[in-house]
Amino acid sequence: MNLANNPDLLARLAASYALGTLRGPARRQLEAYARQSPVVRANILLCQERMCALTELVMPITPSINVWKRIEIDLVNEVDSYQKKSIQPLHQSLENAASVRVKKAMQWWRTGALAGAIATVAAMGIGLQHAHQLDSQVALLAQQLKDSPKMEYVAVLSDDKSAASMLVTFDPSKNSLTLKRVGTYKEESGKSLQLWALPASGGPQSLGVLGSEKVIRISAPASQVITIPMLAISLEPQGGVPSATGPTGPVLFKGALLEAGL
Repeated sequence: MNLANNPDLLARLAASYALGTLRGPARRQLEAYARQSPVVRANILLCQERMCALTELVMPITPSINVWKRIEIDLVNEVDSYQKKSIQPLHQSLENAASVRVKKAMQWWRTGALAGAIATVAAMGIGLQHAHQLDSQVALLAQQLKDSPKMEYVAVLSDDKSAASMLVTFDPSKNSLTLKRVGTYKEESGKSLQLWALPASGGPQSLGVLGSEKVIRISAPASQVITIPMLAISLEPQGGVPSATGPTGPVLFKGALLEAGL
């Protein structure tokens, strides 16, 4: 099956893979397709990037330590009370002992009911707090999605062993290239990575020198990018080399530039 020719199925499989719901032989088969097809790799990486953006908005909430402290104190008090009652004088009548146990049971149930009421009120307060936090998170996510660049073109730049190292997206409406490091490669001191457009004819054209950040953004005119079939990254001296000279160091990563909908 050629998943690249079935974008709807590929999108669903890539989303399931990123969510972790695609398992077993189906997951291994999709990974095999990804090793052979840059289109499949690009779709998977894009889905993973979108999922990671959602998790950044999740705020961890730790229960109050006072809740467990109160439970611990109540248990200790119950044990102490039981031990004191167990060594009472033997001449205490069975009626008095039964009365004490009944009162103790009633007190325990009243305490439990009070604790339950307190817990209910606390849960309502926490629920309202969570609702406000959720509203804020949704608003923040909506703003981030509004401000985020459109991924109309995408490239997965890999080494000669097909190991992905850089995810590249391009938004022609903003003339913006976004590169995210997805591999473990780190250039040595005194060296720079440089991004090149490889046109169908003519020599390589420099699109910019990359910084050491995890996410890098470069301005580039749409006319210079959308007609380019391939992108590449070479290792150059610090600060890069002029575009006219072309790459002078080894080409470390390269990949096809594809429309994101393909």
